Amino acid sequence: MGETFSGLVTDGPLLVAAVVAALVGLVSFASPCVLPLVPGYLSYVTGLAGAGTAAPPPRARHRSGPADPGGGPGAAVAERTAVDERSPRGRMVLGALLFVLGFTVVFVAFGAAFGGLGRLLLQYSDVLTRVLGVVTVVMGLAFLGWLPLLQRTARFSARPVAGLAGAPLLGVVFGLGWTPCLGPTLAAVNSLAYVEATAGRGALLGVAYCAGLGIPFVLVALGARWALGATSVLRRHARTVTRVGGALLVVVGLLLVTGAWTEMMGWLRSWLAATGFAETSL
Repeated sequence: MGETFSGLVTDGPLLVAAVVAALVGLVSFASPCVLPLVPGYLSYVTGLAGAGTAAPPPRARHRSGPADPGGGPGAAVAERTAVDERSPRGRMVLGALLFVLGFTVVFVAFGAAFGGLGRLLLQYSDVLTRVLGVVTVVMGLAFLGWLPLLQRTARFSARPVAGLAGAPLLGVVFGLGWTPCLGPTLAAVNSLAYVEATAGRGALLGVAYCAGLGIPFVLVALGARWALGATSVLRRHARTVTRVGGALLVVVGLLLVTGAWTEMMGWLRSWLAATGFAETSL
């Protein structure tokens, strides 16, 4: 692809697109499509992380007191101690990370595919960028609830096998099964990936999107009090979050439709080249 990693990370337009993708990922997490499912998914991941660990055997306890009907004083009474079935925090966080890794593979593949497609269809980039902008606007309106027909989703509901290895498989299931539900936000990110016109850049935008979507999962798994509080706040203001997210998608779509996004990124690229802050890699 002729691009070095240093060239990618210092490319201003790509960084702007990555920030937008991360914000869109955060909107996805906070949306009514995902947020209500977080406790259930993390509970299931916790179960996977703790699967295969045997409970300790019953413990014999000597107790003094009156003789029992079946034995003398001080008889050993076998009783099962209360077992804390929760996984250690480290295993739970590891499970959450593997879960995030699973859907990251799916969404990065989408980003790379759209970036590679943009490279192949570079000669039609202006028209296709505007078409994708229209699609993004429509998805934003759907996210706002103004297009009910586009809110019907079909979800893939396979369950992975037990064990910690099942956590990334659960992430893949989430990535595939919730793609229709996440369609509006993914449309925006994949449109930006197409505009970047390389598979590497598209993959990087996929990573940024998954960072916005996945980091909150990990923070909640860590049990960070402020993260749990923030999740509760987002739930209480779900409608506002949806409106803000939909508005963000509509703005991105309008920028693509009008060509303003391309002009803005061209200006930023020229400015960075003129100031010597970074060299363009195109």
